[in-house]
Amino acid sequence: MRTDTIFYQLFLTFKPLLFELLGEPIANAEYYQFTSREIKEKAFRFDGIFMPDREDKPIYFVEVQFQNKSDFYWEFIAEINLYLNQYKPVQDWKAIALFPAFLTN
Repeated sequence: MRTDTIFYQLFLTFKPLLFELLGEPIANAEYYQFTSREIKEKAFRFDGIFMPDREDKPIYFVEVQFQNKSDFYWEFIAEINLYLNQYKPVQDWKAIALFPAFLTN
């Protein structure tokens, strides 16, 4: 935790440092504010997960979305990343989103 504080102070004091480390123009730093933000944990529940019995088969994360939800993809990716961080599966994974097909005349 001490290291985090040191780097926080370094980046806070020397904003161009990040851009210099990335090999980008340090003038880009003027377009950014350096902050630290707390993330509140939100509970997520998948509509379904197909867990393989073998390590050579992928995990399928499934969400069925029948409502217009502007942040659907953001939440779906967040769910998947939380799962991967918590369980650290060895398998590859795939995200499946199912939407209704509306027929028009």
